[in-house]
Amino acid sequence: MGDIVPAPWGGHVVTSFGLCEHILRSRDWLVPDARWRQQQGAATRWTAASSREMAQTLPSLNPPEHTHVRKATAAMFDRRSLRALQHVVEKSTETLTGRLSERLHSREADLHTAVSEELPVTVIGKWLGLPPADYARLRELTHEQVFAQELLPSASQLARSDAATEQLRDYFTTLIRQRRARPGSDPVSACLRAWDALEPDREAADKAVHRVVFFVLLAALETTATLLTHSVLHLLQHPRQWHWLRAHPDQVPAAVEESLRFDPPTHVISRIAGPGAAIDGVGVEAGSMVHLLVGAANRDPAQHLEPDTFDVTRRATHLSFSAGMHYCLGASLARQEAVTLVTALLDRFPRLRLARAPEWAPRVAFRRPLTLYVTDSR
Repeated sequence: MGDIVPAPWGGHVVTSFGLCEHILRSRDWLVPDARWRQQQGAATRWTAASSREMAQTLPSLNPPEHTHVRKATAAMFDRRSLRALQHVVEKSTETLTGRLSERLHSREADLHTAVSEELPVTVIGKWLGLPPADYARLRELTHEQVFAQELLPSASQLARSDAATEQLRDYFTTLIRQRRARPGSDPVSACLRAWDALEPDREAADKAVHRVVFFVLLAALETTATLLTHSVLHLLQHPRQWHWLRAHPDQVPAAVEESLRFDPPTHVISRIAGPGAAIDGVGVEAGSMVHLLVGAANRDPAQHLEPDTFDVTRRATHLSFSAGMHYCLGASLARQEAVTLVTALLDRFPRLRLARAPEWAPRVAFRRPLTLYVTDSR
């Protein structure tokens, strides 16, 4: 239908790689922040409690607030932190693939629920120092909360998201209070120290840390679990490439990038026109919204030859982690988990194959697999 298409609910959708990348990198385009959401009126999805909570997190901040918060948060994802997490990723992957092996001895197993859903929450949980008994609850609350970030959520979905947001707020408020009383070497305690140096009001500092930890959990669990399942799914759907990777394990990172291009965890990113914003040289009204269909942009034939072909030897470029100032802070950790898992599966289950077609949650913007049943013909 073209690079730019009017959306039936207002605004536009953008499909081309070049235009999507330009808008993501341009400072003339803004994220839908708290001020913009309030202007949309009380009867809109933007004023739901879960949406208002998301408006305070890093992905929904514009400069100068975004610059301030990102600088305070970036240390959580620096190279030193990622090196420290590598052992946790490897050990957790070993444990989870060991359990998968036990299930595969006599029957098929659901890799998505047994491994993909468990690895991100285990890594983040151990990193933040959360009790393992809380992992399942946090994972389910995350699934419910993400409805607030969908393209066109229904009233019932927003109600579920609001309830999950309230429970997550209570959970992390208690956590921060506990770390205040007994600080340690964990990232939450470090974040408290960092914000105390920036914000003299302790209550305001605690709220800032809550927003950081809340955002880290949502970003780390929902999209990473999907990335892990997608990376395995597309390889098993192309068994020749699965076997080729066994002989070329150094190419696993490239295979993960191709999975990100071919079927990203997030298919839609929204932006708001600032003063002077333009699409393809044509000025647009300030405050109007565009939805960047990055799933489509990643398959733009102007960007990639045979874009609908999954090819692990491709030098894949994609917008799956966004671009510009809002490039995903946790991209390196997500890649680290995906590369570690695929490498472990190739080594441990060389004859792994799909047992049946996967099931999917009914979503548009945020892909979410429900199952990925596999079998091992050893």
